[in-house]
Amino acid sequence: MIQTFAISQAIGSLAIVEEKFGLVESSNQQFCTEWLQNLLELNDAQKQALDHLKQRFLSHRKRGELSEGAVDRLLVSPLLDLAGLYEPRFAIDTEVPVEVLAEDDKELYRGRIDVLVIEKQFWVLVVEEKNTRVSMETALPQALAYMTTSPNLEKPVFGLATNGYNFSFIKLQKRNQGEYAFSDSFSLISRQNKLYEVLQILKHIGNLIVVNS
Repeated sequence: MIQTFAISQAIGSLAIVEEKFGLVESSNQQFCTEWLQNLLELNDAQKQALDHLKQRFLSHRKRGELSEGAVDRLLVSPLLDLAGLYEPRFAIDTEVPVEVLAEDDKELYRGRIDVLVIEKQFWVLVVEEKNTRVSMETALPQALAYMTTSPNLEKPVFGLATNGYNFSFIKLQKRNQGEYAFSDSFSLISRQNKLYEVLQILKHIGNLIVVNS
């Protein structure tokens, strides 16, 4: 009999994700060039918009903890919009129910993806959000588990995990077996506005998927 678990409760570490879904972390520097190379320069208007997003978020955060919904409205949705990922060529969905069997076919994991962006049935981006009280690292294994449910892992799937303060990108692709890698963490606590880099990567990923599809 297959046992059923909630991803948000049962997937608490990367070791569990690797064991249950047969993944390995890639050690190849060329595996994740999407957030390292060929990033487009931002114009002044985009930088001003990102400066506004950062200052507005930090001002709200000073008043207390922010929920996942607040993180989405203050940062995630505006970033996806600026990156062009809300344009008609992409399909957008939220709270998407997913399920995936573990490697042993005896455990079924279910959950809901906060935001899913699809281009011609290829998943461009899975966004997993947490409230500001929760460590961003908590979102990483859950986002990775959601990404394993993509119908076409021969093509790369990208994820973004955030709690508002910190952002990290994820790449997952199945070649001989499922491989994944993380970007650096981009923190809003930095003196420099790291949202510049987050937006550059989002735009680059969106452009890559459109070109390659």
